[in-house]
Amino acid sequence: AEESRAGQGTARTNATMMMKRGVLAMALAALANTAAADNTCVAMSIADYGVVTIELADDQTPVTVANFLEYVDSDFYDGLIFHRVIENFMIQGGGYTSDLKEKKTNAAIVNEASVGLSNTYGTISMARTSDPNSATDQFFINTVDNTFLDYSKSSDGYAAFGTVTDGMDLVMAISEVKTHTTNGFSDVPKTSIVIESVERTTCADAVTSAKKSLRKAHARVAPRHPVH
Repeated sequence: AEESRAGQGTARTNATMMMKRGVLAMALAALANTAAADNTCVAMSIADYGVVTIELADDQTPVTVANFLEYVDSDFYDGLIFHRVIENFMIQGGGYTSDLKEKKTNAAIVNEASVGLSNTYGTISMARTSDPNSATDQFFINTVDNTFLDYSKSSDGYAAFGTVTDGMDLVMAISEVKTHTTNGFSDVPKTSIVIESVERTTCADAVTSAKKSLRKAHARVAPRHPVH
């Protein structure tokens, strides 16, 4: 009888532990979903290629994200091009029309590279001049791990403020197009790569796993090109 009661007690203890673990797992899942929901995602439609989805790091780079979304919400990027494409480095756009006319921008923002994401494969970053606090509308998407662009004691760095969660294959295809020098611009695609629109969208449920797989996929050394 004592053994029977002891066995029943053990079973109840095990059942209680399993329930607690289940509740903990659900709580962690809820927290993960909340974290993903707190971030903003955008869908970038590129003519002849498709849609690239990007999750922005709202909490980590609030100034940069707010600046980018201001351009997004005003349809600023609609009809602009990727004007600078360098294979095994990055694709840059968001500033020029197909005839390489620059659009008027908002005021420049502070550089958040010191608190931003690392410039790894699949991240989107703000382009700028030699002035660290000169970023406005232009951005670039890293097609390799360009960690030399990160903030350091010797460099102000470039603020990475989001990660491509879907459509990185399209980005890579764009990075391989033929380019030329024209009107004083180098590395310009011979055929215009047009951004049809950039709009807010719902973040995918698998954002975290997507980011991890992206960053493991292309751990290659990048050539040192300035981004401006």
